[in-house]
Amino acid sequence: MSLALPVVALIFGLILLVFSADRFVDGAAATARYAGMPPLLIGMLVIGFGTSAPEMVVSAISASQGNPGLALGNAYGSNISNIALILGMTALISPITVHSSVLRKELPILFGVTILATALLFDLSLDRLDGWILLIVFAVIMSWSVWAGLRQRRDKVSVSADVDNIVAQESMSLKMALFWLFVGMTLLVISSRILVWGSVEIARGFGVSDLIIGLTIVAIGTSLPELASALAATRKGEHDLAIGNVIGSNLFNTLAVVGIAGTIQPMTILPEVLYRDCLIMGLLTVVLFFIRTGPSGRRQISRINGAMLLSVYFGYSGYLILKVIGLV
Repeated sequence: MSLALPVVALIFGLILLVFSADRFVDGAAATARYAGMPPLLIGMLVIGFGTSAPEMVVSAISASQGNPGLALGNAYGSNISNIALILGMTALISPITVHSSVLRKELPILFGVTILATALLFDLSLDRLDGWILLIVFAVIMSWSVWAGLRQRRDKVSVSADVDNIVAQESMSLKMALFWLFVGMTLLVISSRILVWGSVEIARGFGVSDLIIGLTIVAIGTSLPELASALAATRKGEHDLAIGNVIGSNLFNTLAVVGIAGTIQPMTILPEVLYRDCLIMGLLTVVLFFIRTGPSGRRQISRINGAMLLSVYFGYSGYLILKVIGLV
């Protein structure tokens, strides 16, 4: 079978996936506003879920169709892309100021979740019990975040998550909001199926595991909403949103995305997921703890830090490419 059709399916699936996720978020945010949901919860739950919807749907479909490597590769590859590629590229454009609350609360939570997820894979399997553990932890963290946010009347990481986006929905009618909510979700499923099919066929055509495809092409594609949000936030000076969006997305991916895949279809884990991908993901998370103080007297991910993060990403991706062509 020629690889032309799978390549077209992959590209078309990624484009449709990004478009449908954006429409879904718009419709969901407007619907939530009509239902009387506070802007804080819209920012934390609706927008947070929406930007991670591509990873969730792709991994769920991959797991249900018996492609666990693609499901895990998508989740962990997106996490690596979020920190190394997205934060690196964003910081290279404009240094990202990081407030102390992020270093005290959000980052330790993400690091703890990364350790938990890695520990569950040490037996080289992800069964339904592991999946439910991840989903329960996710529910607890989200419940605590909502409670803390409502108690303080604001959430420094995500309340500004999409103030402009929410305001933009004021002109959207309820009928149009429900339309885009339904159409966006439908297109998400359709585009994900197209993307998964194209990815699996390309992997078979090149004789590589679907894990590699998930870690690279699919991971970058499903991370495009986070990249767009981070660049837009930095351009507006919303540095908390840029890093908060990445931390929130990684929490969603590690707990919800992997958890959903595990409960749908138990899977055997390749050893390299542990000693390569989980290790890189954990080390990148640790690196964020060592953010230095910038000229402004605040902790910053500087342009130099951004360049270093990008070099790690390209080095990691280069290694995967060399593995595909059999040079390592």
